[in-house]
Amino acid sequence: MSANQEIKEMVKEKYGAIASQPKKQVQSSCCDNTCGCSDVDYSIVAEEYAKLQGYVPDADLGLGCGLPTQFAHIKPGDVVVDLGSGAGNDCFVARSVTGNKGRVIGVDMTEAMIEKARANAGKLGFTNVEFRLGDIENIPIEDNSADVVVSNCVMNLVPDKGKAFGETYRILKPGGHFSISDIVLKGELSPELRHKATLYAGCFAGALQREDYLDVITNAGFKNVKVQSERRVDIPDEILEKALTLEQLQDFKKNPVGAFSITVFAEKP
Repeated sequence: MSANQEIKEMVKEKYGAIASQPKKQVQSSCCDNTCGCSDVDYSIVAEEYAKLQGYVPDADLGLGCGLPTQFAHIKPGDVVVDLGSGAGNDCFVARSVTGNKGRVIGVDMTEAMIEKARANAGKLGFTNVEFRLGDIENIPIEDNSADVVVSNCVMNLVPDKGKAFGETYRILKPGGHFSISDIVLKGELSPELRHKATLYAGCFAGALQREDYLDVITNAGFKNVKVQSERRVDIPDEILEKALTLEQLQDFKKNPVGAFSITVFAEKP
């Protein structure tokens, strides 16, 4: 098995376990009892969805790092694709904007998440929201078919981000666009700090430097690339103190180094 495939299998196992847990448990504990830690906390990067139209609490597992649908310029009748759709949270928010004449497709590679999302859609009686099992590096959607693509804290988990953004480009219609939230880095985190932060929040392992992330998007062919929203992710002192000396901790807090949640917009020409 290749290194990339191993990463995907670990992600599938982790998020498959998460799918069976309530939101409160996801935010306060490991995804399963084999991960060797007891303080994983996804809430340090998550943003509050409850204020958004179409919000469905049962579909919100608190795993995102932004509000991409809020910035996605979705219009009534649009075809919207959510990459890494989880339990359907962003899909249902998007559906509230596209209306009955629109269409929303969620793609996730974890069977348990697809089952959970389909169950949520069934409870709501939505007939224009569907969920497809698939890999973001090989999206099961035809060329030039989406008006808008959204994704929330998922691209950082994909081993080949260039391929994933290339697939995003492929499925968008000419003139279509995406709004994607993700975790990026500014400056170098020490290996120890990066490891501790990943154990704590589960979303730092695959994060790129901010400019490298934006370059991947540009290299995929996208134009008008711009950061719509940006905020620093505050890593708790208890994690910093385990990875840094007191002097390093003081320097870290003074400097603009660390992890950031960004929401990026880009268009397909």
